[in-house]
Amino acid sequence: MKKRILSILMAAAMTLTLSATAFAADVETIDLGEEETESVSDSGAAEAVVDGDYHIGIVTGSVSQSEDDRRGAEAFQEMYGEDRVTLAIYPDNFTEELETTVQTIVNLADDPDMKAIIVNQAIPGTTEAFRQIKEKRPDILCIAGESHEDLPEIGSAADLVSNNDFVARGYLIIRTAHELGCDTFVHISFPRHLSYETMSRRVAIMKAACEEFGMKFVMESAPDPTTDVGVPGAQAYILEHVPEWIEKYGTNSAYFCTNDAHTEPLLKQLLEYGGYFIEADLPSPLMGYPGALGLDLKEEAGDFEKILAKVESAVVEKGGAGRFGTWAYSYGYTVSAGLAQHAMNVIDGKSELCNIDDIAEAFQQFSPNAEWNGSNYTNADTGVKLDNVFLVYQDTYIMGDPGKYMGSTEVEVPEKYFTTK
Repeated sequence: MKKRILSILMAAAMTLTLSATAFAADVETIDLGEEETESVSDSGAAEAVVDGDYHIGIVTGSVSQSEDDRRGAEAFQEMYGEDRVTLAIYPDNFTEELETTVQTIVNLADDPDMKAIIVNQAIPGTTEAFRQIKEKRPDILCIAGESHEDLPEIGSAADLVSNNDFVARGYLIIRTAHELGCDTFVHISFPRHLSYETMSRRVAIMKAACEEFGMKFVMESAPDPTTDVGVPGAQAYILEHVPEWIEKYGTNSAYFCTNDAHTEPLLKQLLEYGGYFIEADLPSPLMGYPGALGLDLKEEAGDFEKILAKVESAVVEKGGAGRFGTWAYSYGYTVSAGLAQHAMNVIDGKSELCNIDDIAEAFQQFSPNAEWNGSNYTNADTGVKLDNVFLVYQDTYIMGDPGKYMGSTEVEVPEKYFTTK
């Protein structure tokens, strides 16, 4: 299977100190179910001008659970104003508060001027919420970022779904760990996450990739922060057990966790005791690193080039050069703001909803100088591609002196991994 490469080139500057870029994309490998169109011109977001009188709603987790997602939503609201952009937060304990989660999303549709609702991350209950919204307000665009529900299921209710490419990344994360000299890969998760198709398939791909590269694959379990232990209990568990894992698996072991709340304590201990961290489940220089390193990034807020530089300097100072990676621009931040921008462009008639170039153009405003790769989601059981579900990923950046991009977006993932499950 060929993969479509979405390259980002330099372009004009935008607000929030982010400089925008333009995408150049190879269009032949994506079947969108409709004729491809040329990328639209500048969306006008830099001037924060909106055509028409309508509202956009963005639902995210809280700062404690999904800080990057929330900050991206806040940045978009700051660009266009609270009178145009409405924000909502689903419960931290969303697994136990399904009804509240659904109602939080559905309530946005009570606004007669609401024209698009974006949920990032699209936790359980989002599909049901979208169905209820469509029953009473079919005019509202329902868009899901990073779904926790099966992609064919949420794709049947949402107008558009955008997820990280768990298939390609399952292979590429292992490949990168191997290139850095790791001999063991430790995957940290819990039953709820492992029940998701995206994560269970990624585990299978990671196992197969470890076999290909002659590495040992290990599964470790940690508490689910949405259970009674909460975030503090889950983080305490990671802090306690990482030194044991390093002693058990050695300093040439690489670690990966599926939960945002686990990331900070994992990074903190790996910096202290050794080991590698290729990238987070939802990568960002803000994901876990500021807390693990004790950094204050208020002055750099919104400028990911400066954020990455400050994080990288601190990692190197801690002796982590060549062992810690990320995406240069926050995935969660980009998805919240980028999907909202794409919805606005579609409503204004400047973009097509399921045109990968148009989605990319909206994303690139919040991820300057990055390089992306992506494709439509393919159902492993049926082999059917979904025209409204997209998988995307950014190149991996390994921090050092100097740091380096690993060229992950240029690697062709072997065909067999797209049907591994």
